[in-house]
Amino acid sequence: MSIPTVVIVGGGASGALTAIHLLRLARTSGTPVAITLLDRHGRHALGQAYATTDPHHLLNTRADRMSALDGEPDHLLTWARSAGMDVHGSSYLPRAIYGRYLREVLTAAEDPPVRPLHRVTATAVALDGDHVVRLADGRRIAADAVVLALGNRSPAPVPGLTAHPRYIADPWAGGALAGIDDGAPVLVLGTGLTMVDVALTVTRAHPGTVVYALSRHALLPRPHLAVPAQPIPVPVPGGSLRVADLLATVRRAVQESGDWHGVMEGLRPHVQTLWRRLGPDERRLFLRRVARYWEIHRHRIPPASAAAIADLRARGRLRLLRGNLVQADPAADGLHIRADLDGTMTRLDVGWLVNATGPGADVTSDPFLANLITAGVARPDILRLGLDAGPDGAVLDAAGRPSERLFALGPLLRGTLYETTAVPEIRAQAAALAPRLVEVAASRAARVRPVA
Repeated sequence: MSIPTVVIVGGGASGALTAIHLLRLARTSGTPVAITLLDRHGRHALGQAYATTDPHHLLNTRADRMSALDGEPDHLLTWARSAGMDVHGSSYLPRAIYGRYLREVLTAAEDPPVRPLHRVTATAVALDGDHVVRLADGRRIAADAVVLALGNRSPAPVPGLTAHPRYIADPWAGGALAGIDDGAPVLVLGTGLTMVDVALTVTRAHPGTVVYALSRHALLPRPHLAVPAQPIPVPVPGGSLRVADLLATVRRAVQESGDWHGVMEGLRPHVQTLWRRLGPDERRLFLRRVARYWEIHRHRIPPASAAAIADLRARGRLRLLRGNLVQADPAADGLHIRADLDGTMTRLDVGWLVNATGPGADVTSDPFLANLITAGVARPDILRLGLDAGPDGAVLDAAGRPSERLFALGPLLRGTLYETTAVPEIRAQAAALAPRLVEVAASRAARVRPVA
């Protein structure tokens, strides 16, 4: 019998965690499996988040929650200490170090030639026929099971903004920020986690750089406490759920406890369940009215990053602007910006413009996913934030039928699960998906491929 094959489309953290758990299960179960891990940029296990080389880009979650292995919470701490690092459970490691960790864990999970892992640098463009992944260079890879682990999409294009050498459309593209070192003012669209990293990088590259950060609310991510808060139970009412009910419950819990950090910790394990209880209209209402406030409290930044941002603001090197970009016109040494700031039209002359608005929201912006949807193999979730899928990650086709061989995890399930972008959630999904992949791939290989 031929070795069962699994193709993982997407080689970042989601793909690497899937491969790690699948390889480890294959080893313990004695099941031979071949895995192809596709990454369009050749940054296998790093993806956008962990390919950074800036040591000031820190994990936004403390080390004792960032183990790559489900069920082994101390794995990262043990690895870091064995590498000579002085790390505690409440430490926030540089993201580049975490990328190195993921790569080493992935390598350790391999056991060639019985469980080979093929790292392929290529872009998937379509899924042909009997689950054959077609690549942009014309190659085709047959699979018994396919996992979509594409991670976060690039920021959505800014309407009306044309290409310009000083416009950075995606700050996480390789070397995108390297040229911002001339001291010219920088306008960053967005005031979230990506803006924080951009500001830390460009202000260190030149002592004269001033960053303007523009968003509708001009809200910054809140900092983590130096000592992690203990979870506080939040008694959410049963039955059908409305956003108004959820907000009232959370506010009451904060008022009674005086500790919103603890309330957020208490809510975190239940977010996916609460999201499923919201109807489509309530989910849309949450995204429109509440999401930004939820994100700045839920996705917090390390104390060190918060202190650095506070220092930049105190020295006038980071200035928050509340409003909207109206127009950006090319200039000889940058761009002329017109922005509506609290109802006042304002002009800014900047040397650089960086799009840090966060992941693109429309799943069809990815050509590969758009092809799957057009072919009827997959369908977008009701909010079009990602793909529709069953509880086990099985992708639903145009008629709502779960696939037996096509699965998704991580940010692609945001519309279905909402909280599905952080390593703890993705790690759990990867661990749960691994047995299903072994079963599907082995069954398919035995049925389709004759014994030699």
